[in-house]
Amino acid sequence: MRAVTALAAFLRKPLGIALSGVAVLLLAVGLYWFQPWKLWVDETVHDALPAAAPTAGARPGPSVLATGELISHEHTTKGTVRILQLPGGKRTLRLEGLDTSNGPDLRVLITDAPVKKGTAGWRVFDDGKHVSLGKLKGNKGDQNYDLPADLDLAVYTSVSIWCDRFDVSFGAAQLTRTV
Repeated sequence: MRAVTALAAFLRKPLGIALSGVAVLLLAVGLYWFQPWKLWVDETVHDALPAAAPTAGARPGPSVLATGELISHEHTTKGTVRILQLPGGKRTLRLEGLDTSNGPDLRVLITDAPVKKGTAGWRVFDDGKHVSLGKLKGNKGDQNYDLPADLDLAVYTSVSIWCDRFDVSFGAAQLTRTV
């Protein structure tokens, strides 16, 4: 009881008020930075398979240019990556059956880094050539991301679910060309 009374008296003094304010500020910054509630919140996305109006002489529907299976890095990650070319030439990266953890500032990167298992592969995807395709739409489901028209698939050979805040891969896939 004495300790509680002494603490209450200290918190009424200017130094106690200042330290309480600093503690609240540090707590708020920590919550913003780590966003721990995202560990319990899933965001599921169900993008339809991309389609484009067929052009004369083109095959209907998308053709598959490359595929890969996601492996886990910092967080358990599963799913398939496909690079699709639509009639007319537009290309899309499609995540299918994605299942990973949610987190702060997750992005989809296409890179030139080789996919390595274990901790050796966690931090390599922003070291060389890489293009961010934007924020991860959700940590579960099927998602489409437009690829830049000039992106060379001979150079960009892997995909990472990348946490930009902590510079770590949640999971990645090595792309295998199909054509």
